[in-house]
Amino acid sequence: MWIPSLSSTVPETLPDEVLGKMSAPSKSDVPIITPNELSEADGFVFGFPTRYGMMCAQFKAFLDATGGLWRTQQLAGKPAGIFYSTGSQGGGQETTALTAITQLVHHGMIFVPIGYTFGTGMFEMEQVKGGSPYGAGTYAGDGSRQPSELELQQAFHQGKYIATITKKLKEAA
Repeated sequence: MWIPSLSSTVPETLPDEVLGKMSAPSKSDVPIITPNELSEADGFVFGFPTRYGMMCAQFKAFLDATGGLWRTQQLAGKPAGIFYSTGSQGGGQETTALTAITQLVHHGMIFVPIGYTFGTGMFEMEQVKGGSPYGAGTYAGDGSRQPSELELQQAFHQGKYIATITKKLKEAA
């Protein structure tokens, strides 16, 4: 089972000059995925930073390029989950998830939220933790904060949970 988002990134849309002024991290060696590669996957876990309560423009541009897949419904019936990062606790983690679901719906994908399957970790109140029943998340702040151990555990749980559902759906087909 291959899930592209665990091993790929989408193309950057901002010029290097703008990225420099934003103190954006250097480009990584992670391969860039093309829209047509999505049809090869059994399921997806899409991750992106939040911009004003929605997915970042780079990821939206990538999804906008999937019109051919939409027209032929090549992604229909495939399970998909999402995870996200925001700059602050009021940065729109749940609105990002809600606005991202529309992309999945138009493709006929099956949205797989984690709900409260992460157990007591969903109710943690002693430490800062991103995420929601829609998917795992983290608070990046100005970009210097790294995900906490609890946030990483939630993300691992989400990946395993969606992979299990993807496998069940594939076996039933």
